[in-house]
Amino acid sequence: MNRSLKIILLLFLSINFSQLSLGEQIDSEEVIKYVSSYNINAIKSLGPDVMPILSDLYLVSDIKQKRVIANIFYQLKLESEEAKNALIQDVKTNDENLRISVQYALGRVSSNQEVVDALLDNMQHDNNAYFRDKAACALAYDQIHLTDLEKIRMYEGLIKGLSSSNGQVRSIAIKALKIHTGQTKGFFVNGTARNQSESLRKWHQWLDEYKSNL
Repeated sequence: MNRSLKIILLLFLSINFSQLSLGEQIDSEEVIKYVSSYNINAIKSLGPDVMPILSDLYLVSDIKQKRVIANIFYQLKLESEEAKNALIQDVKTNDENLRISVQYALGRVSSNQEVVDALLDNMQHDNNAYFRDKAACALAYDQIHLTDLEKIRMYEGLIKGLSSSNGQVRSIAIKALKIHTGQTKGFFVNGTARNQSESLRKWHQWLDEYKSNL
C-alpha cells in the first residue's frame, strides 16, 4: 500500500462508526484495497452496507480517489443517502474529471429531488458548455431510481430549458426529452419564435396529460 493510501486509511479508520452496526461487519481496510484495485465485483459482494463506508472514504479522499469512488458508485447503482450527500458537495467542482463522474453517479445513488435540481441548474446555468452537456446526459440516462411521479420535476426543468436564450441549452434539453419520451413536439433549436412557442405549448400539454395519468 503506497503512502497516500496509508494516510487515507488512517484518516478513514478514525471515523466514528458507533452509530453503524455495519462497521463491525465490513473490514474498512479491505474496502480500501478493493477501491484501490477497482475491484467492483468484490465491492458488490459486500452488499448495500458498503455504501456508507464508501461515502465516508470519499469525504477523506483526494480528487483522484474521489473520482474512482464516484465511478464505483456509478457501477453499483445502489441508493444511498450517504453517497448522495458526499457526491453533491462536488457537483460544482471545477475539476473536469471529478465533475463528470459526480454528475453521472448522483442519479445512480439517489432519487432525491436535490439531485435533479442540481443537474438541471448545471445544465442551464453552468459557465462551462461541456459541464452543461454532461449534466444533460446525466438527466437523460442516469436517473434510474426516479419513479414516474418523481420524474415530473425533471420534465418540468427540461421543458423550461427549451426556452433558454442559450442555443446549446435548448439543444441538450430537447435531446434529453427525446431520449425519455421519443418525441420532439416539432421543436427546432434555431426555429422561429412561432415554431418554438407552438412546440412549448405542446410540451406543456403533454406534461399536463402525463400528470393526469399518474
